[in-house]
Amino acid sequence: SSSMFLWRLPVKAYVLSVCSCLVLAYGDDDIEVKYRETFYNEITEEDTPEPTSSPTPCNAPDLTKWDKIFSMLENSQMRENMLLQYADDIIKVEIGSLRAEMLRFVGQYGGSCGVAVETAGRRMVLQLESRLRESLDRLKLRDQTSARYSVGNSNHLEAMLQQLFSAVQTQSSQLAKLEASCFNSPGAGTGLNAKTRTMEQEATSQELALDRMLAALSQARAGLEEVVRSSRQQHLPASCEMALLFPMRSRRIFTTIIPDVPLSLSSFTVCMWVKPTVISNKTVLLSYGNRRNPFEIQLLLGRTSALLTIGGEAHLVEARNVVKSGGTLEWVHLCGSWSSEQGLATLWAGGRKVSTTPGVAEGHVLPDGGSLQLGQERNGCCPLTQSSDSQVAGYNGGFDPKLAFAGKMTGVNMWSRVLSAEEISQLATREGQGCAQRGNIVAWGVTEMVPHGGAQFIN
Repeated sequence: SSSMFLWRLPVKAYVLSVCSCLVLAYGDDDIEVKYRETFYNEITEEDTPEPTSSPTPCNAPDLTKWDKIFSMLENSQMRENMLLQYADDIIKVEIGSLRAEMLRFVGQYGGSCGVAVETAGRRMVLQLESRLRESLDRLKLRDQTSARYSVGNSNHLEAMLQQLFSAVQTQSSQLAKLEASCFNSPGAGTGLNAKTRTMEQEATSQELALDRMLAALSQARAGLEEVVRSSRQQHLPASCEMALLFPMRSRRIFTTIIPDVPLSLSSFTVCMWVKPTVISNKTVLLSYGNRRNPFEIQLLLGRTSALLTIGGEAHLVEARNVVKSGGTLEWVHLCGSWSSEQGLATLWAGGRKVSTTPGVAEGHVLPDGGSLQLGQERNGCCPLTQSSDSQVAGYNGGFDPKLAFAGKMTGVNMWSRVLSAEEISQLATREGQGCAQRGNIVAWGVTEMVPHGGAQFIN
């Protein structure tokens, strides 16, 4: 109120000074001036201020109490109007701009989040669809090559994968419909709450559908792995086209190998794939010897171990836990190598070096003229001849059925040198071409092998 009073005082003084000047200017005219009446703005000589360097307006007398009250009321009303106007500006401008910013924010980032979710879902669907197509193609190819072994399992798995493939396509179409309805419809920025709720509900349903599909895929994957495992056991490894079958353990069942070159060796490597039906404490896979020493070379299986002997059982190399005990026995790749110069004997299982022993028959040379056979060993009691069983006296006494091998055997090769780790690793690759790499002493599929008893070649 004091500021308003100070503002209005100079204005009133200025008006009074203008009035006095007009009276003095018209003093010579016939204007009667009544000096008897005293006005509150009359200027007397006593009140005349001393002249200063700059003229000042006339001083007005003090305002009365009513004038002050009026001024205060007027000032309070003006302030109230200003406050109301300011509040109105805040409500109309500030809140309006805030609402616009919020709508723009939700419209921009809500849409981008929805698009991101939709894109991630679509990418997931495409990946699942691609993998399902690959699985179907592999399964169809496997069915064409092994229709005799796993027709029932493969048909069941193919039907399951077809159902999953249809579910993936349904999910893809639903995602496309959701994208078209939520992001491409006119006025997508309006009605945001309702559309957001609808989108959240559809996203929840899509998530549940994807969870169900993931569970179904896990089940299908387990079934596919079982079919693949079964198919691997029914097929020959390393692209081998045939195998030797030893149907049971018997002294009459074995296979004789007739090498292409003499076995006068100072080093060698022998490799093979075996799938035993049953394993005893000592099962003979390969044996070479003569009447003087029937145990020059022996590659054996124990309960869970593999063994290699050179020149007799005194020179033994053993690797434990290379064969699974109990249950369904699988194809196992075994290699044994030896060098006379260093006396170093090594065993390999599945392409890995599992045991190495130095000082084994160092300086020894394997003699020529012995007998090389698979699935049995000769004990030196009987003549070593290629005649028929009936013409050899005491033939049955030369073998022990407890040592006989029962199962399948393939990829039997022998080299007159020690193979490198890389070469053995390539031979042990189940899906590779190991059977195509043949030895120079014994070559699988080339060197003559004569089955005896119930042993036979199978495809």
